[in-house]
Amino acid sequence: MALLVIPLLGEAQELAYEGDPDVSFFTARNLAFEGNRNIARDTLYRILSKYPDYTDVRSLLASTYSWDGDYDKARSHFNRITSVERKNKEVWVATIKNEIYAENYYLALGLANKAVSYLESDLDIIALQTKALALVKGKEEATEKHVVVETPIDTLTEVKGLKNGVKISNSFEIFDVVYDPMIYSSMSYGRETGAGLVIPRINYSNRFQTHGVQYEMDFYPKFSKTFYGYLNYGYSNAPIFPDHRVGAELYANLPKSLEASLGMRFLDFNTTKAQIYTGSIGLYSGNYYFSLRPYLTPQSNGNMTFSGNLLVRKYLRDGENYLGINFGMGYSPELKQLRDEDELLAETVLFIESQRLGMEYQFTAKRSPNIYKASLGVNRQELVFDSGNFTWSIAAGISYEIKF
Repeated sequence: MALLVIPLLGEAQELAYEGDPDVSFFTARNLAFEGNRNIARDTLYRILSKYPDYTDVRSLLASTYSWDGDYDKARSHFNRITSVERKNKEVWVATIKNEIYAENYYLALGLANKAVSYLESDLDIIALQTKALALVKGKEEATEKHVVVETPIDTLTEVKGLKNGVKISNSFEIFDVVYDPMIYSSMSYGRETGAGLVIPRINYSNRFQTHGVQYEMDFYPKFSKTFYGYLNYGYSNAPIFPDHRVGAELYANLPKSLEASLGMRFLDFNTTKAQIYTGSIGLYSGNYYFSLRPYLTPQSNGNMTFSGNLLVRKYLRDGENYLGINFGMGYSPELKQLRDEDELLAETVLFIESQRLGMEYQFTAKRSPNIYKASLGVNRQELVFDSGNFTWSIAAGISYEIKF
């Protein structure tokens, strides 16, 4: 055994770094620039084995991985430096560029925001921050949701040249009292055009023991780098959907990673109508996105009801991968069918109080652009026929989107 250990100890001693770290660094740098990056990395690792805090060595090592497209390894070395050296401009620039090359635009923006906080007036860092923000805006999926009267609006981002998408969604809601389970399904096709994104959609629902189908069309016109819009029209002859649904909204990309919008929704039921005014204010902060959306609905008696929704998302690899949580509360219009056994007698719009808490997780496979999404939520909703008393429900849903 001793005869085996002695040669191993001798070999380890031979591998221990004993040279001049500065000379070795310049040698490795020349090798890396000449394209001999594997050999350069061997030298850099040997230097770091004895001088683990040699910043230039670790930064060059990270850069060689970034040049070769191994962005994860590059990130681990860059993060080790930036967590200690907060004012090293060269490393911050390389770190942000690594995420841009990897198309992790949200992470790049988060790093740029952090770098600006340490290097406030550096024009190069500010330029990278502006570039990352522009890339984020180009990939952002504009989604809005209002549980009762809104249909989810999902924009398809143009990822790696893919301009088409087919999406299937299914969800259900179970109540603790009175109501039977409710089912919601939809199928849509999205096409990115020169004028903007177009999404025709078919919605199916089974609520109050009644089946119904709604036909919808969403359009997101592009006006400029600052402004884009949302237009919607839906039609149905089913009593659980409005006969006509119209929506319009104007969005503006503002300085300091802000986004704002102003719009309206109009629901035309068989016996009544509901007009809803809405808007939103959104903020990108690092890997996070915050959005606050109010809804104001005039009633026939002249009063105004209010409801609102707060959405928070943490983006992971990119804009298609995120964890989200949303909370809503207030008074919103609810369509109620009045029945006598199996006969539908009438329909009306009542304003009910509700509170909603939901979670969402969207992700893509490593080797596929297709998108998966799961959601889970709990709702507390006032009974339409018993004001002041509430029912609890649990809602869950899944969706799958194929991009091509």
